[in-house]
Amino acid sequence: MKELVEFFRRYSKWFVFVFYVVLSCVMLFNSDPYRRHLWLTSASTVASGLYAASNNVTSYFSLRETNEDLNRRNAVLESEVVNLREQVQRMKLAEYTDTLQLPDSVGHFDFIVANVINNSIHRPFNYLTIDKGTADGVRPEQGVIDHSGVVGTVSVAGTHYARVISLLNPNFRLSCKIKGSEHFGSLVWEGNDPSGALLEELPRHTVFTVGDTVVTSGYSAVFPAGLPVGVILEDHKNHKENFFTLRVKLFADFSRLSNVQIVVNNDRDEIMAVEASDASTITDDTGIKVKPADRQ
Repeated sequence: MKELVEFFRRYSKWFVFVFYVVLSCVMLFNSDPYRRHLWLTSASTVASGLYAASNNVTSYFSLRETNEDLNRRNAVLESEVVNLREQVQRMKLAEYTDTLQLPDSVGHFDFIVANVINNSIHRPFNYLTIDKGTADGVRPEQGVIDHSGVVGTVSVAGTHYARVISLLNPNFRLSCKIKGSEHFGSLVWEGNDPSGALLEELPRHTVFTVGDTVVTSGYSAVFPAGLPVGVILEDHKNHKENFFTLRVKLFADFSRLSNVQIVVNNDRDEIMAVEASDASTITDDTGIKVKPADRQ
């Protein structure tokens, strides 16, 4: 208490000065309307500045809660966007299945719709990856097509994903024929143009014209006959004396692959079993098939 009294005694002159200054201001502004207006305007300006500064400080300390709320809202919106994308994708797949044009020779074939999640077209040996695997019925050596034409065959199948050897791969050869003709040859990619390939070993007496459609021959358990492949552009060169080599423009646009279908041959096991049994027998000189152990 003694220290408080000493404080007021020491600064009493300043307290008296401040008191008279405040009293003078009150008397001055109350007696003159113009000065009172100036005072109120200045006071409002100062108060607004103080309120703005106070609001900025308060907002700064509440940024954490605001960011957390924004993150929660973003998470909800992102979930809705993902769900909408999945719905759109399912609708696209349904429309894709309904509009796919297939030949009449696919009675014992089924088709599994898949999405392409990785693809290459400019490498020497090109592959693509799809989002369906053994859990969906995909197996190695099944054909892959899109709405335009042949894409490739499954080379490796995982549980939920599969690797497809692309038609743009020199190791992939496809048995094809010219539509309306029974003469067939082998389609192979020449390694530079992703939109074209060569149809080799086509018999020289085959009749064709530029613009004719090239389709699958059906001489395998992978693809049914009549699937579109491309159109003939020109007679590229004479591969052998008795064979044509034709340049073919592919129907499938490998730079824009999105949805594909895996071709499932329901009779494949039976076909493979029959062909395996043929390989296990040998024909003797009389034309009668005998088992290798029985042949003299």
